[in-house]
Formats: sequence, C-alpha cells, structure tokens
Amino acid sequence: MASQTQGIQQLLAAEKRAAEKVSEARKRKAKRLKQAKEEAQDEVEKYRQERERQFKEFEAKHMGTREGVAAKIDAETKVKIDEMNRMVQSQKDAVIKDILNLIYDIKPELHINYRT
Repeated sequence: MASQTQGIQQLLAAEKRAAEKVSEARKRKAKRLKQAKEEAQDEVEKYRQERERQFKEFEAKHMGTREGVAAKIDAETKVKIDEMNRMVQSQKDAVIKDILNLIYDIKPELHINYRT
C-alpha cells in the first residue's frame, strides 16, 4: 500500500513539473510574440519615416517649397481678379444700359391666367 501511495505521489509530482514546464513554455512563447510584435512595429515605423522622407524630397524637387507654391497661387489669383475687374469695368455701362432699357420698355398686357 505504501508503494501505491509513493507511486501516486511521484505521479502528482511529475504532473506538477509538467504543468510548470508547460506554463514556462507559454510564458516564453508570449514573450517571443511580444518581442516580435515590437520589432515589427519598429520596422514599420522606420519604413514609414523613410517613405515620408522620400516623399518630402520628391515634393521639394518637383513642386518647390510650400511657401513658393502658396506665393505662386496668390500671384495667379491676383492676376485673375484684376482681369475680372477690368472686364467688369469695360462691360458695366453696356449691361446697365440693357437693364434700364428692359425696365423702361413696359408693355401693359393682361396676364394669361386672367379671366374676364
């Protein structure tokens, strides 16, 4: 009977050691996964920074600086506004004359819906 008890104790001890080994293996796996995730995030961040740097170089090379682009847009806008103002001034008298002619040319007529 004592040998059975001793055998059971050995089995329980072996089971406990096995559970500890499984637990340690799970902890190591979780640690490796976390480390791999951090390395992947670092790699992604480095790649993103490199691509952003390349984009900024491309942008500077092909478009110039943001201030230069803004100044160019402002200059073009000013030219267009000046051109529109000149066109308004040149056409203003004719448009006012046409509007006044339409206003002064009154033709009294009965409305088509009016019933007698």
